[in-house]
Amino acid sequence: MAAKKKKGGRKYGTAAQRKVEGAMKERKAGTLKSGRSGRKVKSRKQAIAIGLSEARRSGAKVPKKRKAGGGAKKRKRGAAKKRKKSS
Repeated sequence: MAAKKKKGGRKYGTAAQRKVEGAMKERKAGTLKSGRSGRKVKSRKQAIAIGLSEARRSGAKVPKKRKAGGGAKKRKRGAAKKRKKSS
């Protein structure tokens, strides 16, 4: 059998890992605050997101953000069935 190739590499750099780790520690301590509102962050997912955005800003190796609206594809306006006028 042929040897299998590894898919991809590390997606996140060590600098990004440190930023997320720091954000998680701040959250645990109750000192992590969200950007505009300045409210305390309680959610684990939000703390990770804050850490990753800080890492992106500092130029660490982090994948690009996913595009919003990943749900069902939007239909074009003209794609709906056109009704014939009955006279």
